[in-house]
Amino acid sequence: MSELSAAERAEILEEARAAALAAGKLLMEHFGRLSAGQVGHKGVERDLVTAADLDAERAIVARLRERFPGHAIEAEEETHERSSTATLRWFVDPLDGTVNFVHALPMFAVSIALYDGEIPEVAVIHAPRLGETFWATREGSAFLDGRRIEVSRTARLGEAILATGFPYRRNELANSNLENFNAFFYHVRGLRRMGSAALDLAYVAAGRLDGFWELHLAPHDVAAGALLVREAGGIVRDANGGEDWLRGGHIVAAGEGLFELIRSRLQV
Repeated sequence: MSELSAAERAEILEEARAAALAAGKLLMEHFGRLSAGQVGHKGVERDLVTAADLDAERAIVARLRERFPGHAIEAEEETHERSSTATLRWFVDPLDGTVNFVHALPMFAVSIALYDGEIPEVAVIHAPRLGETFWATREGSAFLDGRRIEVSRTARLGEAILATGFPYRRNELANSNLENFNAFFYHVRGLRRMGSAALDLAYVAAGRLDGFWELHLAPHDVAAGALLVREAGGIVRDANGGEDWLRGGHIVAAGEGLFELIRSRLQV
């Protein structure tokens, strides 16, 4: 059981939102201005890291450490305090959608979430190029720029727009998710590949997308978006229908009417 009160969650949310907005401002200072020397690779050519990722992460981590010195932080690039015994833990993706960012596409976001053990408490997803900020607190609903949001009530695949993504190392994996994509291709209104799992989940929470699934994800990819979807009235589970979606690598998110229709078709 979480020990945080609603008032504490609200105070923490304000700090998380401020950190996300400040990081977004840093990202926009780099957007469209990256030189070749500011873009690198992480293992495979598709998996990029930029000076913008690093600057944004360092700014977020510095702020969180100053405000919450007893909390652990797991971020995408440099800060990996997984071995910490701290109960309260931040999951930070300073730039989700780096490939989009490098190519000057607007679908990228800052994603920040606080967990108390396995319980998601606070979430912020900020899309600086799009000028939108999503946030949620546990038992406090989900919001987009102050307006409460809810998941889609669509209950038929033929009326649904779904989103997914594909791993960077897709040519090295037994299941690249392409087979799952094909399983929906002829049966849905539309399939989208946005390039940012954080925004995919935020869009499910806002009812813009009817559902989302993806394989081979990390905790920082899904931690914030999962709380948004749940607080917007949706269901978030792993592809087996269980609760191992944070660290298990695969996730399904949708409203009640579509969730099982999506999950039951997936192979992981």
